[in-house]
Amino acid sequence: MSEDVLRTDEAEFNRVVEPLRRELHAHCYRMLGSTHDADDALQDALLRAWRGLARFEGRSSMRTWLYTVATRTCLDVAAARGKRALPMDLGPSSERVVIEEAPVTEVAWLGPYPGGSRPDVRYEQREAVELAFVAALQHLPGNQRAALLLFDVLGFSAAEIASTMDTSVAAVTSALQRARAIVAEKVPPSDRQQTLRKLDDPRVREIAAGFASALDRGDADALVALLTEDVTWSMPPFAHWYRGIEAVSRFAVEVPIGRCPSWRTEVVTANGQPAVACYLGEAADAVHHGWSINVLSLRGDRIREITSFIDADLFAKFDLPPTKP
Repeated sequence: MSEDVLRTDEAEFNRVVEPLRRELHAHCYRMLGSTHDADDALQDALLRAWRGLARFEGRSSMRTWLYTVATRTCLDVAAARGKRALPMDLGPSSERVVIEEAPVTEVAWLGPYPGGSRPDVRYEQREAVELAFVAALQHLPGNQRAALLLFDVLGFSAAEIASTMDTSVAAVTSALQRARAIVAEKVPPSDRQQTLRKLDDPRVREIAAGFASALDRGDADALVALLTEDVTWSMPPFAHWYRGIEAVSRFAVEVPIGRCPSWRTEVVTANGQPAVACYLGEAADAVHHGWSINVLSLRGDRIREITSFIDADLFAKFDLPPTKP
């Protein structure tokens, strides 16, 4: 298909773009830490690409051109909105259980990503949407974030990145060095490797199912038995979070098991990791409404981190019904 046809036929342009849409969306999520922002950024980027096709001279592939436009769009969004956070970014863990807590609405919170491809290989070789990695990216300035993703995840050359970001190869190399140091500090390689596990591994799904079943039954002992000694539990948009088996156990007993009348759960996948969608009901025989998407990070065969994204609107993103009977 000639470039002239692409520039005049929007339907043909959309046909060419469609196979790349998912990977472009994942790139926007990694850049921005939010599926909602990724939706908007990708839509804006594709509109920019369509309107700017006259500047596409065919010296690079259409894929490279689209990533260039998407990256620049995300940089604009990130500069205007700032980084997204998890409760750990706001302050130390809580030593006591907080019962009645108001959500923190002035913080732009990191969000989960539905699914995630091939979590059994290193992030340099896949669509890197693992939660810890995306959270670490939020600590990078926009130019470092883009350089790291384009080079280590997507395989762009330093020269291509320099062209994309309107800078020099030396500046790209420097940005990469600083970005890698920060990500290595936030996400140690050993932890990253231990977390990247096959989702079809029966044991991994057994752990997620065990977490779900323990909540369903209100079985605190079964839930705690699945956790590491240094486990953390955070619940954006709430600021308080808990670290260590004792603090997390107290929270589990007093709040999700002790104070929430009834749960219904479903094992799903988020950020290439096992996750559990939780529905909350006022009684076992009442309608249960979507409450949270709980992303589970593992160490060996134990859960080392629970991140409960409390937002009913997320259920549509995961193709889940809003309620369970």
